[in-house]
Amino acid sequence: MPKDAAVEEFARLVREVKARDGRSYEALGRRLNVSASTLHRYCSGATVPEDFGVVDRLAVLCGADGERRRALEESWTRADRARRPPVPEPEPAPDPKPVPEPDPDPKPAPEQTSVPEPAPVPEQGLPSGRGRRRWGRVGLIGGAMAVVGAVTLGVVLLPGKAREPAAPPPPPLTWTVASHLWANGCGHTYLAERTPAPPPEPADARRWAAAAGAVHGGETLVRVSVQGRGAAAVVLQGLHVRVVERGTPPAWSAYRMDDGCGGAVTPRRFEVDLDRPRPVARALDGYDASGEEGRTLPAVSFPYAVTAADPEELLVSARTARCDCRWFLELEWSAEGRSGTVRIGDEDGSPFRTSGTEGRPAYGYDSPGRAWITSSESGQSG
Repeated sequence: MPKDAAVEEFARLVREVKARDGRSYEALGRRLNVSASTLHRYCSGATVPEDFGVVDRLAVLCGADGERRRALEESWTRADRARRPPVPEPEPAPDPKPVPEPDPDPKPAPEQTSVPEPAPVPEQGLPSGRGRRRWGRVGLIGGAMAVVGAVTLGVVLLPGKAREPAAPPPPPLTWTVASHLWANGCGHTYLAERTPAPPPEPADARRWAAAAGAVHGGETLVRVSVQGRGAAAVVLQGLHVRVVERGTPPAWSAYRMDDGCGGAVTPRRFEVDLDRPRPVARALDGYDASGEEGRTLPAVSFPYAVTAADPEELLVSARTARCDCRWFLELEWSAEGRSGTVRIGDEDGSPFRTSGTEGRPAYGYDSPGRAWITSSESGQSG
């Protein structure tokens, strides 16, 4: 198979595997511990990975079966062989020259009268004796350095594709994110530049917000479901908040998805004040008032262990009044002698975004009139 055809066949199979999952390059790369650009180069055929391991992990992550994984490995082997420069064949050794046979009856050489040799005359411009040997060593060292420099320059300028370093193993845990949650399933506020469509069902909130160009107003509720990749326990050591950008909230109107609602259960959660210079995730108890006697739901306390069969859900409530904040969650973990930190962003891998609603006009939806109206128009305040 031609070189380009082998690489393109491998890239096509990688693209098919990725398409089975549907997630973005950044979302998959985060789980494989490689950059989105590196994963894109594998799918486009610009680069063949140095090691098959990262591609095999991608296939497992995307749900490929054993037959497809074997076909992918065979294609990688052909592409890997094709992208390597051919090894030059050694030149044949020259035929040995015949050695003349010795004369069976050599004649004695005539005696030579000794003639005194003239005194050596030093050559002009060249050191003699020990100085010449020193200059010889200097010449040898200079020649060796020139050869090394030429070889290094040849390697740098040699055309061809760069060899990708082997990717480190992925973290031993996986997670999923839901960021368009409403308090008690009914209460939430969005900021939007233009009047949006009527409030959606909570399950359609993400699609509705994307169509309206809306952002979370005042609060973002995030649910992170974490579990191990196998039976071995992964210990969650701590949850942190990283604000990557701060700005002034946009001068948009606030649109409430309801006029207020309540629930019998307040879930245990982490609360974050994004207006603080260094926000922290504070673990708070929940409360269940659905029974005759209410009961406390203990907060998640670190360290906390998860496995593939024993996941954990972390609910985070991040609030702001004056900031247009973009932020990530960072989860520390340790397992089987390894440790690390994973960065958790929105469902598409981008940072979460929460904007304050202080001083913004607020609207609620009037279902009978099928229109957004202000609090004063509805006869309510606040």
